[in-house]
Amino acid sequence: MSPFHQPPLILPVASHLITGFLLSPLDLVRTRLIVQSYTSRYRTYTGPVDALSQILRDEGGLKGIYFHPHLFIPTIIDNALRPIVSLAFPSILAGYLGMQISEETNPWAWACMELGGSCLGLLITLPFETIRRRLQVQVRGTAKPLKGCVELRPAPYNGIVDAFWHILTEERSDLPIKRRIRKRRGSQASLKGREWAVSNDDVDVGEGESWFRHSGIGQLYRGLGMRLGASAIVFCLAFFSVEEGDGGWAEI
Repeated sequence: MSPFHQPPLILPVASHLITGFLLSPLDLVRTRLIVQSYTSRYRTYTGPVDALSQILRDEGGLKGIYFHPHLFIPTIIDNALRPIVSLAFPSILAGYLGMQISEETNPWAWACMELGGSCLGLLITLPFETIRRRLQVQVRGTAKPLKGCVELRPAPYNGIVDAFWHILTEERSDLPIKRRIRKRRGSQASLKGREWAVSNDDVDVGEGESWFRHSGIGQLYRGLGMRLGASAIVFCLAFFSVEEGDGGWAEI
């Protein structure tokens, strides 16, 4: 077999998809525990076991936790995209650059292709991951609304497309908003010295604004810089493993 031959994607994608689906309730519990309020007065779950038992009791049991459309469809998409991106993008990137390389013949060049493919793949996978987390936070059935340590949308999303649209149209990419305030001299002669008054029309928030700042694209890619930094760190650590003969590069 040629060293440049790429194995089929069906087996790793299927195994990753099945594993992600079976473990999706644990991922749901993890997201709920992270988002819930850290104050004991407003805390909904006391731990992973309590969270899982409450979700099973109030949100439709095993059928609801596995096959509810707001959980099942994002799980399938997220767990299918990740292996496809991590396995296919290095070969696609190498072919686009006109390089015929493989992990056996040139491990360093292949590691660079994996790093580039991972960084480009984040542009595809991160929005779906963000939408999946938003839908996981929403309670269903007879469960009480979750009081989170972050601001949650009062009205629930109605699916992936609805969540994507409302994030784009309702949120901003430049949060927190930094206002530039212009001060003017007060006109009342009875005040001592020179005082400065601020009126509503003096708040300058429109200067230099763009469509990107008014859209929620930045919210879909929250954490992108940290993920890119983590991939770069793993790539640097692979320098020592390649020298020792282990080879390869892994994505966090």
